[in-house]
Amino acid sequence: MVLEIFKRGFARGLKTGEFLELDTADVSIPSGKVPIKVDKIEDFADSERIQKAVREGAIVLVKIKSLKDKDLSELKRAIDKLRKTCIALNGDIAGIDENWVILCPSFCHVMREE
Repeated sequence: MVLEIFKRGFARGLKTGEFLELDTADVSIPSGKVPIKVDKIEDFADSERIQKAVREGAIVLVKIKSLKDKDLSELKRAIDKLRKTCIALNGDIAGIDENWVILCPSFCHVMREE
């Protein structure tokens, strides 16, 4: 979007100190809404689905209780995999409660109490 606007100005050969009035009505602007997805992880394979949602830009609230009750070591593997994905995306991950985790993409972060 921004590059399209600047390309118009450079194509007209603006000189230093000159201004260009931009018509932004024809530029497509995203809705500005951020998807928030609520999901649950019941086995390690579910981590792929959650990773995909975070990569697509969604904030994901994940209920981990069923996997925690079933197999704690598998839960640790899944959380570690999701944590590495968040680090790679410059995102954030935090435990909300003992049964919930939140994953955020790069454009947001979890504010923690200090």
